[in-house]
Amino acid sequence: MKQFIRLFTASILALTLLSAVGCATTEKRSGTGEYFDDSVITTKVKAQLLNEPNLKSAQINVETFKGVVQLSGFVNSQADINRAVEIARSVNGVQSVKNDMRLR
Repeated sequence: MKQFIRLFTASILALTLLSAVGCATTEKRSGTGEYFDDSVITTKVKAQLLNEPNLKSAQINVETFKGVVQLSGFVNSQADINRAVEIARSVNGVQSVKNDMRLR
């Protein structure tokens, strides 16, 4: 019986450790908290872009990974690119902005 309890306890401990490691952050994968933060940043950037009347924001894609916002898509002018980057940089939590937008 004692051996069963030890085995059961060890199994629970191993599962707990595996779960913690599975949620850990790596260079190419964000942890659970970071993923949630990145989702919030992406939503805020998209909302700000939608509020800009001169931008066709539906054609601008926004992705965030560890606070770095990547903007991609097609816009009509360099001024639109500059404005979208400026808007993204103004959002709280944004570490930097990668601009992959292209002119039509």
